[in-house]
Amino acid sequence: MKRFAQAGLVLALTATAFAAHAATELVIATVNNGHMIEMQKLTPFFEKANPDIKLKWVTLEEGTLRQRVTTDIATKGGQFDVMTIGLYEAPIWSKKGWLKPIATDAAYDVDDLLPAIRSGLSNEGKLYAAPFYGESSMLMYRKDLADKAGVKFSDPPTWAEVKDFAEKANDPKAGVFGMCLRGKPGWGDNMAFLTTMVNTNGGQWFDMQWKPQIDTKPWKDAITFYVDLMKKAGPPGAAANSFNENLALFNEGKCAQWVDATIAASFISDPKQSKVADKVAYAAAPVAVTPKGSNWLWSWNLAIPASSTKDEAAQKFIKWATSKDYIQLVAKEQGWGAVPTGTRKSTYANPEFQKVAKFAAAEKKAIDSANPNPGENTLPKSPYAGVQYAAIPEFQAIGVGVGQQMSAALAGKVTVDQALKTSQTLAEREMKKGGYYK
Repeated sequence: MKRFAQAGLVLALTATAFAAHAATELVIATVNNGHMIEMQKLTPFFEKANPDIKLKWVTLEEGTLRQRVTTDIATKGGQFDVMTIGLYEAPIWSKKGWLKPIATDAAYDVDDLLPAIRSGLSNEGKLYAAPFYGESSMLMYRKDLADKAGVKFSDPPTWAEVKDFAEKANDPKAGVFGMCLRGKPGWGDNMAFLTTMVNTNGGQWFDMQWKPQIDTKPWKDAITFYVDLMKKAGPPGAAANSFNENLALFNEGKCAQWVDATIAASFISDPKQSKVADKVAYAAAPVAVTPKGSNWLWSWNLAIPASSTKDEAAQKFIKWATSKDYIQLVAKEQGWGAVPTGTRKSTYANPEFQKVAKFAAAEKKAIDSANPNPGENTLPKSPYAGVQYAAIPEFQAIGVGVGQQMSAALAGKVTVDQALKTSQTLAEREMKKGGYYK
């Protein structure tokens, strides 16, 4: 009898080992932003509901993530089963056949996705990436400091008003800087912000003949204003700061104001993370010559590379992580203030969310007003889609190169004129190489 019991135990252990071995491992590449970190913490909920799937996370800084996933998908490396990609990559990669369509069903409710985001992720009526969170950009500022300085912003605020407040509120001895803005080089780092600044000054990346327009007056006006403002009222080492660095500064009470992604509002208004949570106010992204292209449109999305052999498991995970139920799960575990926003109409319609998210109306207004379509995104007509980027494959290399020059100008290593001239040359070289013009 004992022998049979032992044999049964061996069989049971073998079966358990086999089941564990048979579990599909999904390798997910994602960015080290707050909402993604939260998603990883909620892994046990997914794995409990899907015991045959195990999640393996590869979490990377934004610039590194872009390089890794771009290389992997272009070479069909098959390193990742699910990739976190942006609104820039989704249309380009889907047209190249590099992504599998997302298989949505009635429960997923694709019609609940915000139209601007859904449109940017679709190709020929099919969704090729599912939005995890979406964003535009806006001005976030310390209302207490603005009241003290006697500053009231127009709607939308002007960059002249922002500069005035920055100079009045700047008090380095007290540990408060008048303005925090991105300086770290990268097409999705400093150039995301700077492109909107160029747009609102009446500039563009390329004219209708695809000739780069960097060495022009609108660019010079924007970059000169930016460098002067940050030298007068920015934190030290601003040339190395992007979203996460400025978020940390703002949460510590060290920024009087910050123009960046609307998604930041959910963090700076959270008393668990922010020392100034009860002192924050929101306004539209500042404007100069034109409101066109003054605020960006972006989303971080989950997509399946065509090289993945684990399509069924990947589809299950993506539908879970971008569903209405996932938003409810985050709300239950962390509170409504912590849910990923900018993707679903139902989130903004939820009274529980509205109650805690003082930023909700400003965020949705910004997302709804951003227009990435050619002809709508810049004052002079432009041939490209995108607000804070140009949706062409060559833009990554151009944006990175120009970002390095702008960061160098901010750090005082080169003049603004030198940075613009060098940027124009490298952009012309890339565009000629791409066959856009001779």
